[in-house]
Amino acid sequence: MGKYIVIGGSKGIGNAIVNNLLKHHEVINLSRSAPEISHENLTHHNCDVINDEFPQISEADGLVYCPGSINLKPINRLSIEDFKSDFEINVIGAVKAVQSYLPALKNGKNPSVVFFSTVASDLGMPFHASVAASKSAVEGLTKSLGAELAPTVRVNAIAPTVTDTELASKLLRNERMVENMKERHPLKKYLQPQEVADMATFLLSDKAASLSGQVFKMDCGITSFKI
Repeated sequence: MGKYIVIGGSKGIGNAIVNNLLKHHEVINLSRSAPEISHENLTHHNCDVINDEFPQISEADGLVYCPGSINLKPINRLSIEDFKSDFEINVIGAVKAVQSYLPALKNGKNPSVVFFSTVASDLGMPFHASVAASKSAVEGLTKSLGAELAPTVRVNAIAPTVTDTELASKLLRNERMVENMKERHPLKKYLQPQEVADMATFLLSDKAASLSGQVFKMDCGITSFKI
């Protein structure tokens, strides 16, 4: 049984990751609200990743940083504070997590870190300036830390397209928007949280022992194909 730290595991993709890991591992979740699940392998800490100190953990086999933002506005309506806020939650929080738990990871078995980016870092889309800027920084962090921490700790990121979570609910708020979103993707679908959670679980596992510094595009073809 391994021990994994999930930051932001109360909802969406993070919650699906927690549920995946609980089947065989101990999970420590840090988030502002508790997951709606009770399990003997789950420990929860109420925590605001930007403003609170992280709880001390002495050993961990993996770290997943899930918090993120979708702040879609034209550039002339994005304030400097919007950019700062998105950078804090997406990048500074991830850095804080790694700095806090690197000693614990180094005490773990074949430790792995998983971050989250977005397809908007690779595919230019209107109104995505702030989130694309911060998530592009996450991709740079992934590669830099992957090199710095090799061979002890593996570091990878997942860049999903639109995923059916509360965070993306404004993009999928009616049937017409749902159908338009499917049609935009060459595979005629968008993502479900479980699909992304399965990829994260794989990257944490020994099956991904040769993977580090990679950004995996779960894009339903939107950045790869023109059909």
